[in-house]
Amino acid sequence: MSARIKYRDVLREMALDRYGYVTTREAIEAGVPAVELPKLAARGGLEHVARGIYRVSTVPPTRNDQLVEAILRAGEGAYLYAESVLSLFDLADLNPRRIKVAVHRRTRTKLPAFIELTRVHGEPRTTVYDGLNSQYVADALLSCSGRIEPPILLIAAQQARAEGLLLTSEFRHLRRALRS
Repeated sequence: MSARIKYRDVLREMALDRYGYVTTREAIEAGVPAVELPKLAARGGLEHVARGIYRVSTVPPTRNDQLVEAILRAGEGAYLYAESVLSLFDLADLNPRRIKVAVHRRTRTKLPAFIELTRVHGEPRTTVYDGLNSQYVADALLSCSGRIEPPILLIAAQQARAEGLLLTSEFRHLRRALRS
């Protein structure tokens, strides 16, 4: 077996857990030399998305592909934020035009129009939902306050609680905060 096939297989296995995406850093950590990625992309089966980001074309697309791409493009430590977290779970019947991603540091990368970057300070609570770095649902609901009407956010909180995305204490806190 040639190294080229082996590298392609390694990248595909990695990409299966990441909605088809792989970064140069992850590839290097898995033993695939960085110089191999552009070669594999030129031969097909691997698509260059942005600097240091590739998509394995044999991995079937999903509805979360653009979310993963937005997080990866924003850089290390980025996560889904506010309306994008609610949209991930179809809460509040939202369909935001742009994917909101939060970062802790300044990002100089030019991002496509479908990504809206928010710089946050401090250490926000984050988690992983469906393999995506995300703000907690409770915090996302509070982050949307002022942009989405409180009754809509209350309905979204009730739905999130019913789906097990909120603890009872978080739901009670949200209910008080959104009613005031």
